[in-house]
Amino acid sequence: MSDEPIRRLREAARRTRELAGQRAGTGLGHEDADDDVGTIGTDGAVDFDPFPLLEALQRHGVRAVVIGQVAGIMHGSAELTGDLDLLWDGAPEHAPALAAAFAAAGARLSDERGDPVATRPEAFLRPKVQFTATGAGGDCCTPALPWGGYRVREVIDRAVTATGQDGLEVRYACLDDLIGMRRALSRPKDLRRAEELESLRSGR
Repeated sequence: MSDEPIRRLREAARRTRELAGQRAGTGLGHEDADDDVGTIGTDGAVDFDPFPLLEALQRHGVRAVVIGQVAGIMHGSAELTGDLDLLWDGAPEHAPALAAAFAAAGARLSDERGDPVATRPEAFLRPKVQFTATGAGGDCCTPALPWGGYRVREVIDRAVTATGQDGLEVRYACLDDLIGMRRALSRPKDLRRAEELESLRSGR
C-alpha cells in the first residue's frame, strides 16, 4: 500500500487553505457550491483539513469510502476542493460507530433541507446527511442515494486503500468507479474532472 495518495491529499489541503485564505469570505457553505467551480469557491475551503475526520473514522473502525474530489486528488487530480464526501454501506449495525466518529470530530449534521439533526446513529440512515466537522464539511451518503443510475453499492467493495507513514488508512473509490460516478452526475465540474481522470488512467 502506497502513501503517495495521502501525501497528495495533505499537499492539496495545504494549497487549498493557502488559496482560500487570500480572498474575502463568500458566505457560502459546501451545500452552496457552484456546479462548475465546486467547493473550492466556498468558505469551507478556508480551513480545509479532512484528516481529523478521517482519523476519527479509522479510530472507530468505520468502513467508509472517500468519494468526490478528495478521492480524485488521491488519484492525482490537480483540481482543489473544499469538502469531503463519504460513502458507507448504510447498515444499521454500523451506524453507531459512524455517529461516534463524527461526534469525536465535533461534527454538526443537517438533513437535505439544511435542518439540523442530532449526531446519533439514526441520522446516518438517511440516504444523505450533510455535515460540518473540524476541518471539513461535506456529505455522508449511503447506496440508497440515487446516483444517476450508477451502482454505488459496489463502489464500497472495489475501494482501494492508502496507508500513510503515520499508520492512517484511507479507503477511497477506485479510479474506474470515480470516473463512472462523475459521468453519471454529469454536472460541468463532474464532466471536466472525469476527463482529467480518464487522462490519468490512460497514462498509467
